[in-house]
Amino acid sequence: MSTASVRIAIIGGSGQLARALRAEAEAQGLDWVGLARPEIDLERPGTLAPALEKTKPRLVINAAAWTAVDQAETEDARAHVANAEAPGEMARWCAAAGAVLLHVSTDYVFDGKAPHPYPPDHPLAPVNAYGRSKAAGEALIRERLQHHLIVRTAWVYDGGGRNFLTTMLRLAGELDVVRVVADQTSAPTNAADLASGLIAMGRLVLAEPADAIIGTFHLTNAGATSWYGFAEAIFAEWAARGHRCPRLEAVTSDQWPTPARRPKYSVLDCTATEERFGIALPHWRDGLSRCFAARDRA
Repeated sequence: MSTASVRIAIIGGSGQLARALRAEAEAQGLDWVGLARPEIDLERPGTLAPALEKTKPRLVINAAAWTAVDQAETEDARAHVANAEAPGEMARWCAAAGAVLLHVSTDYVFDGKAPHPYPPDHPLAPVNAYGRSKAAGEALIRERLQHHLIVRTAWVYDGGGRNFLTTMLRLAGELDVVRVVADQTSAPTNAADLASGLIAMGRLVLAEPADAIIGTFHLTNAGATSWYGFAEAIFAEWAARGHRCPRLEAVTSDQWPTPARRPKYSVLDCTATEERFGIALPHWRDGLSRCFAARDRA
């Protein structure tokens, strides 16, 4: 069967990754359906099975999550429902229906103490409530569904949502000096690049025997930088387009306290993804340039 004729359910509404996945699936002419509120609500996991049963997908891509990292510190029960119990219900439905679940997880399941990029099998040790909720979701999926892919990513952004890039551009028009944390490092990941890789992984999975469909992988743009380095690159792109840019000031995490701790180093090792699927995303600077180019065309 051609994978172009297989129905794919993309779970997620206005989030940047869900938007990018829908655009990629449409561009490739795939048979897909988007599931979002009010039909599906992660805070009401009971809504998931009826919506999935109605559409009967062979592949479910979960791009939805509670991503308010700081808010999760005081509303950890809500984060757990959305990030653990809801994916667990997706896994339960997929197991009964013989479908595959491709679930997007996060670098925040790690503690940030590793001296090298994290491989997928590195022990989990989240340092905040958001990371704990995502780790719990991974565990429920593995427990309930053999045929799954868990794909961790990091620092996702696009040109139009609420994210670090758009925050920097907003601040560029408001402030003369912008203070940015310089001691947290990972790989900024363009949502469009990530969506392209995830769809490619999903299509390869659908083409393989069911018993080959299992595992945890990492997928980010290549390279790594700090939030400060990312901000420098953003303002360089912005200045090249004739816009005024503020002066950047580097600060430490201790100088910029937040309710939730962040891992200091959460670069993900994507080697296994390239070896297993033949998929590697471009360098993060290239992803950023393409994001700005897409903004220019919009």
